[in-house]
Amino acid sequence: MGKLYIVPTPIGNLEDMTPRAVRIMKEADLILAEDTRNSGKLLRHFGIETSMQSHHMYNEHKSLSGILSRLKAGSSIALISDAGTPSISDPGFLLTRACLQEGIAVECLPGPTAFVPALVNSGLPSDRFVFEGFLPPKKGRLTRLHELKEERRTMVFYESPHKILKTLEQFVEIFGSDRPASVSRELTKLYEETVRGTLAEVLHHFKENPPKGELALVIAGGNL
Repeated sequence: MGKLYIVPTPIGNLEDMTPRAVRIMKEADLILAEDTRNSGKLLRHFGIETSMQSHHMYNEHKSLSGILSRLKAGSSIALISDAGTPSISDPGFLLTRACLQEGIAVECLPGPTAFVPALVNSGLPSDRFVFEGFLPPKKGRLTRLHELKEERRTMVFYESPHKILKTLEQFVEIFGSDRPASVSRELTKLYEETVRGTLAEVLHHFKENPPKGELALVIAGGNL
């Protein structure tokens, strides 16, 4: 049997790539990459010459059996996403589950993921929290938000820049305008920014300053 390595990659700053992650990717027989063009730049930067194969949400079901066959034959495979830790709002869960069901060893390296610095930077309670990732785009979105209205733990969400205003408006409507919140964008990059305040204040900020880059939203639980 081979082994599947889950390898986190930087969410922005290349200095966050660990020496262990570089070594594993160099030693692997194959790297599964969400976008081979994007990951190709990362591999060239660190002098990694391992061959790559595309593995993303649109082909992961079809490519699963072939990957499992290679692992069973003894191959060492590293799975990466475009940024951060695979399976955290990125492909990875399906393959990891299948490997474990087939008795194939899986090892996940520690490394970058956006919600951790966003949560810590928020100043909101981080001893207990719930990670929601991306909300449903349409169906079930408001239902899920109403379910979370009474959630007592700090909540963490991901959102894209073109949807952030709509999402914040929904948060204000359902959670209340005075609910403490924090929004981080461009984490680890040159123009990293974290905006803290009430939901109303954060919404006003982004109406005046349209954001760029992916965002991590941290919302206080209903007990505060």
